[in-house]
Amino acid sequence: MLPPRPLRLHPAITTERHVSKVAPASAEDLVAIRALLECSGLPTSDLESARPEFALMRENGRIVAAGALQRFGSSALLRSVVVAPDRRRGGLGRAIIGELERVARAARIHRLVLLTQTAVEFFAREGYEVIERSSAPKDMQGSEEFRSLCPGSATCMEKSLRGST
Repeated sequence: MLPPRPLRLHPAITTERHVSKVAPASAEDLVAIRALLECSGLPTSDLESARPEFALMRENGRIVAAGALQRFGSSALLRSVVVAPDRRRGGLGRAIIGELERVARAARIHRLVLLTQTAVEFFAREGYEVIERSSAPKDMQGSEEFRSLCPGSATCMEKSLRGST
């Protein structure tokens, strides 16, 4: 398995409950990330081929949250956002998304797109809007995530990063 491309991340994100370190994932982290994704019913079969860029949060050495960007020109697929079941509702998902958005802005990515079956309300609170799946960039629509991993019933959402800080 190829290691993900490195991310430049802030050393820590402060949540209401504690401070968790945020870091780019290493090749060794992908085993734990895969297990966390599978435990949450999220797809993993294309992680090696798609090579999404993961950010993660740890507590006492344990990965408790992760999320990734898969780049397509000036757009990116926000994918694989996951928080350990025992750590949900504590702001970790919001912290991961905030960091991935910061990384995307720094990389001059202007549009984030995602597919979700269960978290429409969560992403809407973070500023994502529902769009037609056919409105996503064509090259993104050709990804395995769009073609086969996320069913047609998944909600497609986007957020413009243009002009946002």
